[in-house]
Amino acid sequence: MGLEAMGRREERPRDPPGPAEPRRRRGRRPGGKTSRPRWTCSRARLKKTLWGVAVVLCVCASWAGSTQLAKVTFRTFDAPFTLTWFATNWNFLFFPLYYVGHVCQSAEKQSVKQRYRDCCGLFGENGLTLKVFFTKAAPFGVLWTLTNYLYLHAIKKINTTDVSVLFCCNKAFVFLLSWTVLRDRFMGVRIVAAILAIAGIVMMTYADGFHSHSVIGIALVVGSASTSALYKVLFKLLLGSAQFGEAALFLSVLAVFNLLFVTGVPVVLYFTKVEHWSSFADVPWGSLCGFSLLLLTFNVVLNFGIAVTSPTLMSLGIVLSVPVNAVVDRYTSEIVFNGVRVVAIAIIGLGFLLLLLPEEWDLWLIGLLTRLKVRKKDEAAEAAGDPGSAPLGRSRRARPSFAR
Repeated sequence: MGLEAMGRREERPRDPPGPAEPRRRRGRRPGGKTSRPRWTCSRARLKKTLWGVAVVLCVCASWAGSTQLAKVTFRTFDAPFTLTWFATNWNFLFFPLYYVGHVCQSAEKQSVKQRYRDCCGLFGENGLTLKVFFTKAAPFGVLWTLTNYLYLHAIKKINTTDVSVLFCCNKAFVFLLSWTVLRDRFMGVRIVAAILAIAGIVMMTYADGFHSHSVIGIALVVGSASTSALYKVLFKLLLGSAQFGEAALFLSVLAVFNLLFVTGVPVVLYFTKVEHWSSFADVPWGSLCGFSLLLLTFNVVLNFGIAVTSPTLMSLGIVLSVPVNAVVDRYTSEIVFNGVRVVAIAIIGLGFLLLLLPEEWDLWLIGLLTRLKVRKKDEAAEAAGDPGSAPLGRSRRARPSFAR
């Protein structure tokens, strides 16, 4: 749940580390004072900010809404794997939605066949062949199904607040796997974040007194976060980075794999009465379609929202879904927010936020501190060089000028 095509190649240049506003030159007023820079908000920057806020709210609402709706669905439809299979089939809409956006925005409009061939470059020079389908797409289809199934099965065991906050640990697992498998840059602050995530998992288990029901639920969420991290790291290892069209095609291919090779599993579970319901008339189709639509919306925004805002800002939407789920659980379930649970949620949230720090965060912080120090010096010099003070005025008049 909440998987994305890892390592997209951004179709716009990245901003350099540090504040986005360029440093403006300080001028001098006629009286000799240093003029402070005037920070203005252009229409383009305001528009980008509003789009970023809209994306964050959409990520938060769709993620929290799908989690809550899944909880409601299981009251009358106790079939997490069938729900996983049903929702994954909706991924087929990814590439058609991307092509509609391409036709509406691109100046050079291509046919569906041409666009499909261009997007097949993700799979290599030969495109999407049968061999590539089984070696590069099928493993990710299995990981996608496992991630969603374990997440949904955990919702049956424990409350949605614990599920949503524990799933945030997947970023810590991504860092650990990237550091060991992809040889990414070592960052001490991310090691601290991973330790905080593990400590939060232990404290969350302790909050319910190590009951078997809650322990199983927590184990299922941690397993879901682990398979999600494995999906992302393997994608970057085997396929590298992906543009928007390539990511859309890849997710649609996962839906094809799900329809062709996973359909038999819900059928077997139904006839063996592992996931059985009385009749098809009793199936809550409204809840099933609503959950699938919210999950599709979440994944669409997560994969394509980078076009209007940053991935870090979108990740904040996932964090914000935790308090939303907590408020809903407070009034709809018997969750007890004791001190241990609150501390565990805070620790995992802190670790998640630390993982959002960019690799150059230390350089950015040093630059910010240097800028603040320069501003304080300028303000002190401005106060000391005020022409309204009499002694300084006399000294200026008494000083000879050698400039001709």
